Amino acid sequence: QKHHYLQNDLSSLNEPILQLKVVDILKSDTYNSKYIAELIAIDKKSFSGKLLLKIKKDSAGTLLRIDDIVLISSTIQKIPIPLNPDQFDYSSYMKSLGVYGQIHINKQNILKQTKGTLTLKGQADKVRNYLIRNLKESSLTTNELAIVQALILGQKRDINKQLYKDYSAAGAIHILAVSGLHVGIIFLILIAILKPLKNLLRSELPISIIIVICLWGFAFLTGLSPSVIRAVTMFSFFAFAKSINRETSAINTLFLSYFVLLIINPLWLFYVGFQLSYLAVFFILWLIPLFNKVYYPKNRILKKFWGIITVTLAAQIGIIPLSIYYFHQFPGLFFITNLIILPFLGILLGGGIILIILSVINMLPEWYALLYNYFIKMMNSSIHWIANQELFLFQDITFSLSKVFTSYLLIISIILFLKKQNRKRRLFFIASLTLLFSVSIIDKYSYSKNELIVFHKSRESIIANKIGSELQLYKSDSTVTYKNKYPINNYKIANGIKEYSEKAIPQVFKYKEKTILILDSLGVYPKEGKINIAILSNSPKINLDRMLDSLQPNMIIADGNNYKSYVKRWSFSCKEKEIPFYFTGADGAFILE
Repeated sequence: QKHHYLQNDLSSLNEPILQLKVVDILKSDTYNSKYIAELIAIDKKSFSGKLLLKIKKDSAGTLLRIDDIVLISSTIQKIPIPLNPDQFDYSSYMKSLGVYGQIHINKQNILKQTKGTLTLKGQADKVRNYLIRNLKESSLTTNELAIVQALILGQKRDINKQLYKDYSAAGAIHILAVSGLHVGIIFLILIAILKPLKNLLRSELPISIIIVICLWGFAFLTGLSPSVIRAVTMFSFFAFAKSINRETSAINTLFLSYFVLLIINPLWLFYVGFQLSYLAVFFILWLIPLFNKVYYPKNRILKKFWGIITVTLAAQIGIIPLSIYYFHQFPGLFFITNLIILPFLGILLGGGIILIILSVINMLPEWYALLYNYFIKMMNSSIHWIANQELFLFQDITFSLSKVFTSYLLIISIILFLKKQNRKRRLFFIASLTLLFSVSIIDKYSYSKNELIVFHKSRESIIANKIGSELQLYKSDSTVTYKNKYPINNYKIANGIKEYSEKAIPQVFKYKEKTILILDSLGVYPKEGKINIAILSNSPKINLDRMLDSLQPNMIIADGNNYKSYVKRWSFSCKEKEIPFYFTGADGAFILE
């Protein structure tokens, strides 16, 4: 795209004026409010492309809304890549949203703010904010209000970290993400409500039109998220196929919605929720008939529980490999979670919609709000209890992308073999199993390499010596344990670490015949001897030129625990003497293999 900001050299522009339109509001971090904005113009010249807009927080609260147009004075910067190995790459995640640059400003950098032409998404956000304001005036308590916003309106920004972590550990995170489960329940509720009208009209078409309008209305209220649009699109196809008495295949309808949505926005393919949602529904549609052939109860109550068990199991089989790959954990009590919550989810959804309607027309009885709040509180307490059963929560699972693909091959081969046993399917199963074992061996071999890592961490020094599956960590702060903290935890998981230990940083040690010196704030170093690498930490007050002449190191490394003014001076000294200089704050963690 020739007008995209990536295709134009903007480096020569001095404090350009950018015109932006806000298209989405992201969850804020500790210091910044975050938005996705569409670039309209730079210095009155037309440009295009999405940007991450970060505005430093102040007491003013939310500054911008969807469809706001702002004029700001700033330059476009790259979204930084992670400075430590195996950390979450936010820049890659933003690229999956079509965002390749960022702007970081203070409120004072906003020169002008106006309301732009209202879009469908902007109108949806406006209506949703109005509904949330009404809900905040009710008797709902903070955590319960956050769950209602997520459950009914698809607004998850107000859920605190601990509550979100509890839902994730209990295997109930799908309840907070409005998706096919919620749309399916509302679809069934609408069919039940409109049944008398069907008998009166004696036609499926008007009922289908009403259902589709209501479902898209729900999608509108939840902010038109990809997972909701996927589900509503699929159920819309189901409804219209039924109205014209056309035979449908549920899996064909699923793939039709998948195909249509990826034509509308191909980048949805990279959304984790989009991937997990489609996999879950596909395996539900594929496996439920197989489960029902094995056993199908005649008792009405047993049928309900059997339905919950089979749907939960089918969905988990479908998402286990990908879920472990992304989140590195598996909730062992997901069955209990779903048996507790799913039977009441329809009541919670229906009751929540009634709650919102009554709050809007100012007719919400106090007893109803308190009763609904009590049920949500009970659900949160149940989730918290399940999440705290750590014995059944399998965490820090190392799982590579190649294992994901081979695991799915094995799952598919097992299902096909159970459906119909023949020689070809038996061979497919054996081949899949062999391939998974081969990948596991290759992964284990790749984890066995040795390396020394100087991690980047502001105001702290962390050096790790990886010997196969063992990690020896050297640290500057003896009061802190890094085992389950940034940046060590993700590195441990990604590299299959089995044994772990922490020690104080030594002054001198050897690694693969290389002598490594650590110079800390004391600035003490041997006056003679050969040093291969010198690591500068905690801003040592030394004459670097004299040290370079004395020890003649092959390389100097400065970690994140140094003043930037010192780093700049050291860099200049090394350049003068033609000695390689490496700063983890600019170049990322230093890895010596």
